Amino acid sequence: MQAVEVKKEGLKHEYKVTIPASELAERVQKRLSELAKTMKVPGFRPGKAPLNMLEARYGEAVLGEVVEKAVNDGTTGTIRDKKLRPAMQPSVNIKSFGKGQDLEFTLALEVLPEVKVMDIKSIKLERPVAKVAESAIDDAIARIAKNNRQTEKVTEDRASKKGDIVVIDYAGKLEDGTTKPGMSSVGYHLELGSNSFIAGFEDQLIGKKAGEDVSVKVKFPEDYGAADLAGKSAVFACTVHEIRAGKEPEINDEFAKKLGLENLEALKKAIRDQMEGEYGQYSRQRIKRKLFDLLDEAHDFPLPAGMVDAEYKIIIEQIEQEKKHKGETEALSADETEELKGIADRRVRLGLILSEVGQANNIGVSDQDLQRAVMDHARRFPGQEMQVFDMFRKNQQMLESLRAPIFEDKVVDFILELADIKDIETSIEDLTKDDDEDEAKAEKPKAKKAAAKKAKKED
Repeated sequence: MQAVEVKKEGLKHEYKVTIPASELAERVQKRLSELAKTMKVPGFRPGKAPLNMLEARYGEAVLGEVVEKAVNDGTTGTIRDKKLRPAMQPSVNIKSFGKGQDLEFTLALEVLPEVKVMDIKSIKLERPVAKVAESAIDDAIARIAKNNRQTEKVTEDRASKKGDIVVIDYAGKLEDGTTKPGMSSVGYHLELGSNSFIAGFEDQLIGKKAGEDVSVKVKFPEDYGAADLAGKSAVFACTVHEIRAGKEPEINDEFAKKLGLENLEALKKAIRDQMEGEYGQYSRQRIKRKLFDLLDEAHDFPLPAGMVDAEYKIIIEQIEQEKKHKGETEALSADETEELKGIADRRVRLGLILSEVGQANNIGVSDQDLQRAVMDHARRFPGQEMQVFDMFRKNQQMLESLRAPIFEDKVVDFILELADIKDIETSIEDLTKDDDEDEAKAEKPKAKKAAAKKAKKED
């Protein structure tokens, strides 16, 4: 086999690979000899048919099989011998082959760039951290108490007020007199002020007494979920049967025991531990974004166009799915498209940096790591754990999809362990504010860097 490089443009390489006709003929003869051992030919015992007869009957099919394997072997051999690191699946184009002819094909591929990672120990970052305030624990316990409160019938002769629970029957009609499913109910418990019904409904039941009939007039919002009700006016005939007041439990050791904990202090500790875990996740998200910004700014190397294009397509598909779900049809603007291409660049660059760090430090994802990830995923679906396990067990592709995020987290942990990290105390409000907006900003390409790259290219 001979492989000659015929083109090189940046990360793109193209080779002309030639496999001599003599080698192909030898492979064909070897394959025919293998088939002859089991092939049945009329008039001959298995394995006794002459090779020239087999070649006459099956030579063309065997040649096709041999050529396919020769191309695969030639591709693998060229990549190995030239010490190439393909970024994507190589492209192969067969130019010529046939009986008595050399096999010629071109092999085009992009290789991974050389990534020289900055000194990780020189990285300095500030990590925002928030302490769990006692008032936050008290608020959490108060919410738990509210969710576990009991209600009792109001026996005094008074009108309903915000916060009460009224037991009502209601039956609604649209302004044209028609009714729709879901517009009536019997014995419904409605908390006044909970905003669980459309705007204005609950307000019209405040100040009413048990036994009263009330005509509630409302208008469904224009963006209401049911299209046949959106924007339409309706009248609900309501009967107030009871007024009930919530009675929150006393917060003490007995309350904690009803929740399955030893005492009130144990309940507070459990809440504190949970909050500290949540605060820790927010802190990690913040410092991870800062780390990615720093790595993105500190490294500049050519990116494989195929990898960037593939990442860009993934981003576009996600956006199109979201737009379809929301019923949006507006096309992306030129600025939005350019921004998304910048995000694809950033993702590929960061992926290559993290991959280099992982390989250089023998960081990998073990089967145990995957099993733990499946366990964590299953815990999100209480009572359905076995179904989740079966889903991953039967779908290897789904299981493998966990590998990349696990690898990323392990490499990030490795870098943060070696970096100089300074904890900066902040409030939980500052730690969590504009979280979604910051996450979107984190992936936006830096204008300064983009301009610098463009200028460098033009030079």
